[in-house]
Amino acid sequence: MKLTKLTAVLCASVAMPAMATELEVTHWWTSGGEAAAVAELAKAFDAAGDKWVDGAIAGGGGTARPIMISRITGGDPMGATQFNHGQQALELVEAGLMLDLTDVAEANNWKEVIFPQSLLEACTVDGKIFCAPVNIHSPEWLWLSNKAYADAGIPVPANWDEFVASAPALEAAGKIPLALGNQPWQSNLAFGAMQIAVSGIDNWKAVNVDKNMDVAAGPEFAKVFAAAAEARKLAAKSTVQDWNQATNLVITGEAGGQIMGDWAQGEFQVAEQVAGTDYTCLPGLGLNAYLSTGGDAFYFPKNDDPEIEAAQKRLAAQLVSPEVQVAFNLKKGSLPIRGDIDLAAANDCMKKGLEILASGNLLPTGDMVWSPDVVKQAEDLMVEFWKSDMPAEDAHTKWVEILKTGL
Repeated sequence: MKLTKLTAVLCASVAMPAMATELEVTHWWTSGGEAAAVAELAKAFDAAGDKWVDGAIAGGGGTARPIMISRITGGDPMGATQFNHGQQALELVEAGLMLDLTDVAEANNWKEVIFPQSLLEACTVDGKIFCAPVNIHSPEWLWLSNKAYADAGIPVPANWDEFVASAPALEAAGKIPLALGNQPWQSNLAFGAMQIAVSGIDNWKAVNVDKNMDVAAGPEFAKVFAAAAEARKLAAKSTVQDWNQATNLVITGEAGGQIMGDWAQGEFQVAEQVAGTDYTCLPGLGLNAYLSTGGDAFYFPKNDDPEIEAAQKRLAAQLVSPEVQVAFNLKKGSLPIRGDIDLAAANDCMKKGLEILASGNLLPTGDMVWSPDVVKQAEDLMVEFWKSDMPAEDAHTKWVEILKTGL
């Protein structure tokens, strides 16, 4: 499909600026692959006549979000800021601190081009649209080092069960079976991936969508906690901190695998590794082919300056434009939020994701179905579990009690 010219997209929503307007944009994309992706957004914004002032905050979303929220509520708002899809910015929207983008969305037909529609629904409060989604990130992937398995003299696993079975051979070859960083969200992400992969999609929906606590306390989720306890053993010798450091263990063949989101692709690309040749990717840990529709969106704090507001709306329109969607997501490793663009340049892993997306085998993320308080309590539990010898049964019981507080 021939893509619409970027200038046409912008002009459809807001007039081009007579002179550059600076916008500070805060985000937590600081790894090599992430930096390459965010550079595409900055390049496009600057080329259209404005100025992207980068406000990267190191340490991931857990570190960045409190800083972002404090600035917005404290009267020192940035021009735009990243949040994940879900309820992270809901209180800010309800407090009247975020710019209404409904006119931009209507001028650029967001309801017709954004897919799945749940992404736009996550931006909508009381019928008004307050954010521009930029990608779909599914966190439930198993990334495997083909080199590590060649060194160990065994085949690359096809799923999580085979991965667990391969651990003794990896350890005999001096490898870390499972790479895992010490940032709290990483252990929570790994557990979330196991929830669907091990318990199955129907059981996950029963607990997280239908809020069935009998299923949550039942045998299928007992299997999830048993798998998490096994993974804890496999990651025991992984001592790195950041997620991309754990990814590098896979890239260099020092570790067999990593449970991480599809943003890990950006790191493999920066290292000039080829999907299917140097590394293998298994969505749903190879057990259940699905995607959860997480990802990133940009919100625009209200500003009294009409020039700033106009620039904010230009950036919002641009983030959803076809050209920016292609350039950004190819570098980020994520999937686009439009169903009408050409991704012929996608690698094997992205093509797997696109196939699942087209199949409609999609689920919401945990922070779309549970309150921030429940999400935080569950994350704290996972941190405690992964850093201790807490029995799987005890963690399971505590987890169910946390979920009940969100009913």
